[in-house]
Amino acid sequence: MKTPKRPLGGSDDDVYERIDAIVHESLNTKVIFFSNHVREVERSAQLIIDALRAGNKLLLFGNGGSACDAQHIAGELVNVFMNKNRKGLPAIALTTDGSILTSIANDSSFIHVFDRQVQALGRRGDVAIGISTSGNSPNVVKGLEAARYQNMHTIGLLGRDGGRAAEIVDIPLIVRHEETARIQETHILIGHILCQLVEESMFGDSTADAANASV
Repeated sequence: MKTPKRPLGGSDDDVYERIDAIVHESLNTKVIFFSNHVREVERSAQLIIDALRAGNKLLLFGNGGSACDAQHIAGELVNVFMNKNRKGLPAIALTTDGSILTSIANDSSFIHVFDRQVQALGRRGDVAIGISTSGNSPNVVKGLEAARYQNMHTIGLLGRDGGRAAEIVDIPLIVRHEETARIQETHILIGHILCQLVEESMFGDSTADAANASV
């Protein structure tokens, strides 16, 4: 029986070193971000908590992997994150309705796929979270501009230098890295932290209950 050809060139040590380098680059990106932006993350969580307690909702949007992050975060809030006994929270990812997205893109422009939905669904006091690793995605920028016009609160999960979106949002959370993958890895950690802080503030810390139950 022939030994399968290695999918990667080089020795095992070379591959392991490359994996280790990628892991440490990802970890270092997160450490640098949170070393500088813990206060902004806390403010973002409080903004969301205040909006939800007032009966408002979240609208989230982005492209590609950022669209997946928008859907991921919305899913954690609508369903559950860690507390399986709490009620659902109102969060809508504007990236999921194919008929709406394609009709807007076909009848006007793909640039308007988010701002048109924000106009239709957003209300004063709601929170819009725009996600863009460059900060310059035209449809994300348009969506955030529409949110500001409607007196919504705005948060940006951004990358690189923050781009145009950083100038628009109330709270820019900028992961200052050039690699899209490293930025996205930090974005979803921010999203998970926001979900956990919101859930614990509104419904209590379920992790403590679970730990006590297992003792």
